[in-house]
Amino acid sequence: MKIYNNPDPSQWADLCRRAKAEESAEVDRIVSNIIERVRTGGDEALMQLAAEIDGLAIPYDLAVSETEFAEAEAAVSDSLKAAIRTAADNISAFHQAQLPSEVCVETMPGVTCIQKPVAIQNVGIYIPGGTAPLFSTVLMLAIPARIAGCRRVVMTTPCDKEGKVAPAVLYAARVCGVDEVYKIGGAQAISALAYGTESIRPVDKIFGPGNRFVTSAKQQVGGRKVSIDMPAGPSEVMILADDTAVPEFVASDILSQCEHGADSQGIVVCYSMQLAEKIREAIEFQASTLHRAEYVSRSLENSRIVVLPERNDMIAFANLYGAEHLIISLHDAMQAADGITAAGSVFIGNYSPESAGDYASGTNHTLPTSGWAHSCSGVNIDSYMRKTTIQYLTQEGLARLADTITTMADAEGLEAHAQAVKIRMQCK
Repeated sequence: MKIYNNPDPSQWADLCRRAKAEESAEVDRIVSNIIERVRTGGDEALMQLAAEIDGLAIPYDLAVSETEFAEAEAAVSDSLKAAIRTAADNISAFHQAQLPSEVCVETMPGVTCIQKPVAIQNVGIYIPGGTAPLFSTVLMLAIPARIAGCRRVVMTTPCDKEGKVAPAVLYAARVCGVDEVYKIGGAQAISALAYGTESIRPVDKIFGPGNRFVTSAKQQVGGRKVSIDMPAGPSEVMILADDTAVPEFVASDILSQCEHGADSQGIVVCYSMQLAEKIREAIEFQASTLHRAEYVSRSLENSRIVVLPERNDMIAFANLYGAEHLIISLHDAMQAADGITAAGSVFIGNYSPESAGDYASGTNHTLPTSGWAHSCSGVNIDSYMRKTTIQYLTQEGLARLADTITTMADAEGLEAHAQAVKIRMQCK
């Protein structure tokens, strides 16, 4: 990792750049074609794409069967089952506490306004497969959906060339009460969730991370057919470190993100060159011991260490970057966190590794990346709900508001709006 010593603020924007993306126009073109093939071709198109992209033998059963669920449960070790249940309990506790209350306000006598939280009825969750099937993401997306009261939760996830889904993914789905699971991945899965096929009924909102093709598909269908949780690209972490930080801990957190994929990114912002060198040495040593060395080495090429001696500059740099994960290993870390205005999830102190949030502390790990933390929240209970407003006016209440409404309507030139009030006032 390259170290940048006290760069001028004019250089900060360049140092906040993410990993170079594939040519987005070409990705979008490929994805657009996939979406249209599934929209018009249904199950047959899904089968063809499974053969073309994933090398699957077709036909195969799209839906996961009860037998496959049972086989998956038998294949998962007791220790992993216990870990999944513990994580599920913590995630449930934190998200249960987020349930919103109905708001009811009498804004003036006879005029009552209500905001009522209502669960989205049909939601789809996408679980990446590939090199690391993310069964933890099943917990993060399905548990809040159930707590929110979503009537139908349907899951799509890639399978291997034998048509099998990773056992832990299916076990986690069953723990969360998800029974409708389909063995499809990539942009074609997103299109199936959005438009439906003969086997898959469409949903109202799509959740879940994925590669650039999945992200492009979500953004394309999100612009015209369904809503989506957020744009989600390659994973990233930023760590703010001073002399209270342990270099080995910082290194381990950087590497835990770098092993996600070659386009992941880790940035350390620390207060001295001496600490920067210690952290870099720890990263190099720990990286040499990891099995996913290829992904890690390529990801480290996108990563960097920035030395900023002033604490306020460190916080300002973090806000400019808007990290998916932000670890604060500083004196008075909680106070520093109060100054953070853009981060997906914040981890305080030496004993709050990003891995805790990824798996089992209770917070959600589906978070905005690529700077979207400036304007988007991570997944939470509100993500699965919409707010309906209700108003109830008595005859007396409308009379009190009549002049206000008609004056405003007349000023906008909307005669019928004003008339809808005047006609009621004439029928006293």
